Amino acid sequence: MSPKPRATDVKARLVEAAIRLLDESGPEALQARKLAAEVGASTMAVYTHFGGMAALVDEVARAGFRRLSEELAQVGETDDPVADIFSLARTYRQVVAERPQLFAVAFGQSAPGGKRATLSDLTTEEGREAAPEGLEAFAPIVRATARAIAAGRFRAADEYQAAAQLWSALHGFVTLEASGHFGPAEQGIDHILVPLGITMAAGLGDTVDRARESAEAAKAVWRARTGNAGQGGND
Repeated sequence: MSPKPRATDVKARLVEAAIRLLDESGPEALQARKLAAEVGASTMAVYTHFGGMAALVDEVARAGFRRLSEELAQVGETDDPVADIFSLARTYRQVVAERPQLFAVAFGQSAPGGKRATLSDLTTEEGREAAPEGLEAFAPIVRATARAIAAGRFRAADEYQAAAQLWSALHGFVTLEASGHFGPAEQGIDHILVPLGITMAAGLGDTVDRARESAEAAKAVWRARTGNAGQGGND
């Protein structure tokens, strides 16, 4: 007789099943009955381990932010914080583009079964305390922004608010690109995302020329890291 699965194992399997269903069939597939069938359990498993679909949606969102933070952590830091912001933007765009359904839930753009993920204002201390996974995903952009301020590239400002401006521009691009507004990836990155980043950096206090140099440095780092001449490969 096989051992009974531990509660933590069943809970983790339900979250992974939810992400898989999202990837394969979109938010309409995220139903207690389908989730239970995916892990070989009864429908009550969702309510036993999460208390309901709302809590499960929140856990899926947290899983999305954990995945995003893991990828952004791989970017690392150089002596050019503005180039690091461009590198983070490229990575963020790729990660979100690869899992659009998951991140639509994580960012509250999708509400499976009418259940929308609980979101927090990460520009406030209270919001950061309430959303550790979201904060961890946001943190690399905040750190790079703080370093740009300290280096005199950006003018003095609250690093969370300045980073939120950059994040807003970045996520706006990613959302529109996912809807098919900007054509092939290299076209959108070269013609929209990079110029948008330069404009944002200049607005925060950098010079256009220095921001452009940082964008080019980030492109070179991206190519070396990924071997990808496609993302922003055409100037």
